[in-house]
Amino acid sequence: MSQPLIIPQRARLTKSAKTKGTTTTIGFVNLGCSKNQVDSEIMLGSLVTEGFQLTSDPKQADVVIVNTCGFIEEAKEESINTILEHGQLKTTGTCRVLIAAGCLAQRYQGDLLKELPELDAVVGTGEFGKIAEICRDLLAPKKRHRRLWISQPPYLYDELAPRLRLGKQHSAYVKIAEGCNRNCTFCAIPLMRGKQRSRPVESIVAEAHQLAAEGVKEINLISQDTINYGVDLGLRHGLAQLLRELVKVEKIRWIRPFYLYPQQVTDDLLDLYAGEEKITKYIDMPLQHINDRMLKRMHRLGNRAAIESLVDRIRTRIPMVTFRTAFIVGFPGETDAAYTELRDYVERAEFDRVAVFLYSDEEGTGAVGLDEKVERDVMDKRRNEILSIQESISAAKGRAKVGSILEVLVDGRSEETEHVLEGRHEGLAPEIDGVVYIDEGPSDTTSQHPARRNVSSPTPGDFCKVEITDAAAFDLVGRIVTAPV
Repeated sequence: MSQPLIIPQRARLTKSAKTKGTTTTIGFVNLGCSKNQVDSEIMLGSLVTEGFQLTSDPKQADVVIVNTCGFIEEAKEESINTILEHGQLKTTGTCRVLIAAGCLAQRYQGDLLKELPELDAVVGTGEFGKIAEICRDLLAPKKRHRRLWISQPPYLYDELAPRLRLGKQHSAYVKIAEGCNRNCTFCAIPLMRGKQRSRPVESIVAEAHQLAAEGVKEINLISQDTINYGVDLGLRHGLAQLLRELVKVEKIRWIRPFYLYPQQVTDDLLDLYAGEEKITKYIDMPLQHINDRMLKRMHRLGNRAAIESLVDRIRTRIPMVTFRTAFIVGFPGETDAAYTELRDYVERAEFDRVAVFLYSDEEGTGAVGLDEKVERDVMDKRRNEILSIQESISAAKGRAKVGSILEVLVDGRSEETEHVLEGRHEGLAPEIDGVVYIDEGPSDTTSQHPARRNVSSPTPGDFCKVEITDAAAFDLVGRIVTAPV
């Protein structure tokens, strides 16, 4: 079930937008990926700037906005169910206006308004900058009518856009581009987000300086196709150019790019990863499959030989790299032999983290018309088998870290128990990977690091050295051995 965003106290304003002499409150629910989260933060920032009051409880809101995801079938179902759930607040809560925004809204537009009478408005991905204006229009006493706010998605925020960040104050997502020029047959992102539009290097660097001034220590660079950053601006090797500027930003300790496409990865870029301390030794690269026929049907560039060569090259040029990837099972035409090839490759390649997605027919994509569909129960079995293999691999890699000392960014108190802290080493990305549970207690007599006895308790955003003492499938346990930085 979806959860409403928790609004930081600093977002509550004494000056509030008013309708009929009363304070207008906004409840907000975010679904989907980190790119959606940035969109939500931009919309929330605009609403706060325009004087609306935010609430963590949608039951108390005059306007409820659901920022939807439409990437795959499971995400679409979650978005629809969330809209229906919050539509009930028109009778059980104070909701007067219900808005669906984001990817699902952009993709299905009038269909949503027709099929979901609970909705008052559908706001596409090109209209995020107008969200305050849209709310005022819908709340105007004489203008109450259901409507669409849809345009081709040219919107791309910059460093001047008001933004209310959510989550950890010391870690932030920075969207460096929007849209995608690829033609993967399984993917509907270009239908929802349009062609690639990159932000200028200067805009991204300016935002990084602002975030550093706010206490951010880790910036996570996101887009649909990060390796292709800057192509639309005429930049050659744009990602490398951007990273060379970002490492100059003082107080930023970790820079983590996400979503690298397997092609166009140059040795220069890999050497930059290896040589720059601030760039995390972490590769996030969805490979999607390893069978040549499947890759061709998916319209993925390259083949198995190219992928294996690239993985080897990355591991050679970036010592101790953490490699996260993703695969799709059940793509049309995935025979038992093609799946077995993928399974055996996952077992042999020993990636640090693997996500596995089930194929689903997405309207408007090239794969919809392909033959040789795979049954859902077969897909489920294949995904579960690969995940089981990967769990054993990840557990073994975790056990190999026991006894080592790692630099850890402290995120705060554990969500599991308040008696320990949680943090992450550079090989653990926020939200999608595991954590390091940090024991603050006094060192026992077996510790090789007696200096621990004088270590002060760290606070969120601190970096400290942690001795790893235990490991689970995806998480580590450790003790602080040096004072936080």
